[in-house]
Amino acid sequence: MFGRLTPIVKNLLIINIGIFIAQSLLSINFVEFGGLRYIFSDSFRPYQFFTHLFIHGGLGHLFGNMFALFIFGPLLERFWGSQRFLVFYLVTGLGAALLYSGINFYEVNELKNAVEAYVSEPTPARFDTFVRDNAQFAWQSPEVQNFIDQYYDNPNSTSYINQGKQWANQILERKADIPMVGASGAIFGILMAFGLLFPNTELFLLFFPFPIKAKYFVLFYGLYELWAGFDRVPGDNVAHFAHLGGMLFAFILIKVWQGKRNSFY
Repeated sequence: MFGRLTPIVKNLLIINIGIFIAQSLLSINFVEFGGLRYIFSDSFRPYQFFTHLFIHGGLGHLFGNMFALFIFGPLLERFWGSQRFLVFYLVTGLGAALLYSGINFYEVNELKNAVEAYVSEPTPARFDTFVRDNAQFAWQSPEVQNFIDQYYDNPNSTSYINQGKQWANQILERKADIPMVGASGAIFGILMAFGLLFPNTELFLLFFPFPIKAKYFVLFYGLYELWAGFDRVPGDNVAHFAHLGGMLFAFILIKVWQGKRNSFY
């Protein structure tokens, strides 16, 4: 199998799978120091823009990314050559991280403002609205629902007011400290490249009942990621804007290369 793989794709597979195995067998938490953090977090380090690309949080996450790399990567590497493919992979991965970090900065800043607004005037109704709007995962918790009910019954209780403030700040800290990991940004860049360069290639997908051309697959997938990014459902921990960032930077890079015909291909 590996004999049919192109050099960069093969090495990327080995690195990603090797890190995952090392993390599992040696109990080394690569996510803790290598995952991409909120840029103003105490845990943020600039190198995380690079290291997060090679770390995955679970077997399903790893398999999905590496399977897509295995399927689509070799054709693009043969088409561009190994050096250009590696440049493309890293640029789209880093571009995805930049867009994600920008969106994450905005979201954390908005959440910080919401926390400050609640803390300045803590009431049961404001706490209920704050958690409902900013932490659906917590709002649906029986423990939090029970607390909210009791808070309504004791709106002037110092204990409940302080507990509400504490939980609001914990929600902010959790949001600001969630690390992003995975090669998904670069993988979505590869999907975008495949759709642009081989638009009429028909793909046979397990979850689709009939073949679909690559250009339509990429279009539908991109629209889904855009929708999912703005309409986050409770418990959705997928970095949809990182996926979109990979596709965006892939589109830009390919158009730049196509504009330089003497060096393209």
